[in-house]
Amino acid sequence: MAFTALVIGYGSIGSRHADILASMSQVDEVYVLSSQEYTPYKTIRSMKEIRDIDPDYIVVASNTSRHFEELYYLENNFRDKTILVEKPLFRQYHDLNIQNNSVWVGYNLRFHPLIQLIKRKTYGKNLWHIQVFCGSYLPEWRPGRDYRDTSSAKRDKAGGVLLDLSHELDYVQWMAGKVAPEYVVLDKVSDLDIETDDLLVLVGRTEEEVTIQITLNYFTRQPVRQIIVDGEGISIEGDLIVGSAKVMEEGNKLDYAWPELSQNSTYQSEHEALLSGDIDGACTYLEGQELMRLIDLCRSK
Repeated sequence: MAFTALVIGYGSIGSRHADILASMSQVDEVYVLSSQEYTPYKTIRSMKEIRDIDPDYIVVASNTSRHFEELYYLENNFRDKTILVEKPLFRQYHDLNIQNNSVWVGYNLRFHPLIQLIKRKTYGKNLWHIQVFCGSYLPEWRPGRDYRDTSSAKRDKAGGVLLDLSHELDYVQWMAGKVAPEYVVLDKVSDLDIETDDLLVLVGRTEEEVTIQITLNYFTRQPVRQIIVDGEGISIEGDLIVGSAKVMEEGNKLDYAWPELSQNSTYQSEHEALLSGDIDGACTYLEGQELMRLIDLCRSK
């Protein structure tokens, strides 16, 4: 079956999704919904025009602050569509009941082979501690753009590390279960000229008594994205930037590396899973809602 796809929003992430979908054999046609004067794809200008193209697959890649109203519109005007909402699901928790469509959340790092390796190696094991650090320098995120004008820097655009870097919150809950925060620092501490939080320090515990430490920031000059997992009979140290892992399991040391992994591969794997119906591992709408509850709890601490 050949699919017609629509990408709502044509910023940096929307254009990435459109390009990936256009390269896939399963996709026959790609449309974008954008106010930009020119895009290389067939373009519509309003949500009302979606009915005219009747897409099979819809990617909501607009600013996070618009996700709720756009998903609400899609749910109430369409049926039997597969919808992928870019992460995070919303800017805050909303009790929106989804019944008419199949909705997923774009936590594509679940499709990274390192994260899948950890998920597989730790399945059924008694874990003790997970430590995650993700730090990078916001002014270098989007070359050619002033970081002060991006959504990450704006409170009304749902910027800040808690939302921008919520991949780490998602994959930890996917591996270890729901996190109950015990100590949270969420603040603007650096000299970056932004309105939003640039540091999250979260210490918590899961329902299975796994201790969690997560640190996210916008100001580490040399990007770092690492995870360390320790439990009964196993220790794993993973580097998502290098694409490597060291596993000590029952006294045996194993090294893994994925040097050929491209930046787009996890996005493509996510799209392939949803288009094929082989959805094991994709972030469900309910999981996305549960993550919004965690995000709101972090804000309230």
